[in-house]
Amino acid sequence: MASLKRAQARLRRKERVRKKIRGTPEKPRLSVFRSSKHIYAQIIDDGSAHTVLESSSLAKDIRATLGGRGGNREGAAIIGQSIAKKALEKGIKRVVFDRNGFLYHGRIKALAEAARETGLEF
Repeated sequence: MASLKRAQARLRRKERVRKKIRGTPEKPRLSVFRSSKHIYAQIIDDGSAHTVLESSSLAKDIRATLGGRGGNREGAAIIGQSIAKKALEKGIKRVVFDRNGFLYHGRIKALAEAARETGLEF
């Protein structure tokens, strides 16, 4: 029962935050999702409802780098660097950060800080 309440609380936070943030072509939304074993990041243009870029701990090119660390902070930092590099290659410098209802600590914070250090602005 506790996990159900926790999931419902996350979804309430997600809805509350999503009312306020929108991704545009000039400043798309960086959305993060974490599961117990993996972490996923997407850059989304909400105007056209189109995913511009994605990176996750399941991607074949990143999986070798992670070495089974997809579910910890080191893996999240690698995903943050990866999504930031891809974004900069596509000419995206500024994004809006969507933590997807997750609290800003641990893996979510590690991903965000790594993306900032690599050059993304948010």
